Amino acid sequence: MNKEQKTTELKIIFFGTPRFGATILEGLIKNNYKPVLVITAPDKPVGRKQILTSPPVKKIAEKYNITVTQPEKIKEAAIEIKNLNPDLIICAAYGQIIPKEILEIPKHGCLNIHPSLLPKYRGASPIQTVILNGDKETGVTIILMDEKMDHGPIITQTKYKIPDDINHKELDSALAKQGVHLLVKTLPKWINSEIEAKAQDESKTTYTKILKKEDGKINWKKSVEEIERQIRAFCPWPGTFAFIKHKSEILRVKILEAGISKEKKLIIKKLQPEGKKVMTLEEFKKGYHDFNPLF
Repeated sequence: MNKEQKTTELKIIFFGTPRFGATILEGLIKNNYKPVLVITAPDKPVGRKQILTSPPVKKIAEKYNITVTQPEKIKEAAIEIKNLNPDLIICAAYGQIIPKEILEIPKHGCLNIHPSLLPKYRGASPIQTVILNGDKETGVTIILMDEKMDHGPIITQTKYKIPDDINHKELDSALAKQGVHLLVKTLPKWINSEIEAKAQDESKTTYTKILKKEDGKINWKKSVEEIERQIRAFCPWPGTFAFIKHKSEILRVKILEAGISKEKKLIIKKLQPEGKKVMTLEEFKKGYHDFNPLF
C-alpha cells in the first residue's frame, strides 16, 4: 500500500473476545477501520441457568453486520483467513496463541493491543494484577505479534496513571478507550512504514496468571490494604468472597465494594449473600444479625 492509498481501505481481520476487545473493535469501526471478519471465542453457558451467551466482541460484530467465526481452536480458521488475504490482523484479548501459519498471512503483520506496559505483566490478567500489586501506573502497548505470548517487538505504548479507588471493570474500560486512541493514531504510521518495532527488554519481563474462581477467596490474615485491592481487582470477575456461619449454615458471601477508614480498618460497602440481592452492610446486618463475625 502506498502513501496515496487510504488506510481505511485496509482489509482487516479482528481477533478478540471480552469487553476490552469489544471496545477496541467498536472504536476501529467508528474510525472507519471496519474489519471484513471477526474471530472470537465460541458462545458459552453463563450463570446458574447456564444460558448460552455470546462474547462481547461477537455482539459488536453483529451490531455492525460483520461476519463472525468462532473456532474452538484458531488453527481451524486458518484457511478462511488465508482465502480473505487480509492486509492486517488486529488482536485484542482474544485468548489463544496465534500460530505462525496465520501470523505470516497479512502483509502488514498482526498487531496486538495489550493492557500493560510490556514487557511487564504479560499474560492473561494484567489489569487485575496492577491493582492487586498497588501499582500507580500502567498503560497500553501495541506489539507486532510473534508465536510467543505477548513477546513480539513493541510498536508503540502509552502510560496511564491509576486512580487509587479504581476497580478492574473501570480500569479495563479506561485502558480499552486509551487503546482505541493509540491504535487509530498508530495505524497510518505503521502501514506507511514510519514506525520501527523494537524488541522488548527480556530482563524486565514479568508474567500474570490465568485467574480462577477460587482466587477470589479472602485471606483475612492479609493486610487491610491487600484485601481492599483484591476486592477492586476482582470486580466483577472472579469476584471476591468469604464464608460466614449464620445459624447452622455456612454461607458464601460476595464482597463487592469496600474502602479503608482513617483508622486503617476495612469498610465493607456492598456485599451479596449467595442467592440473594446485592445489599449494603447495614442491610446485611438486619437480615443476618446473628452471624459469626466476618469483619
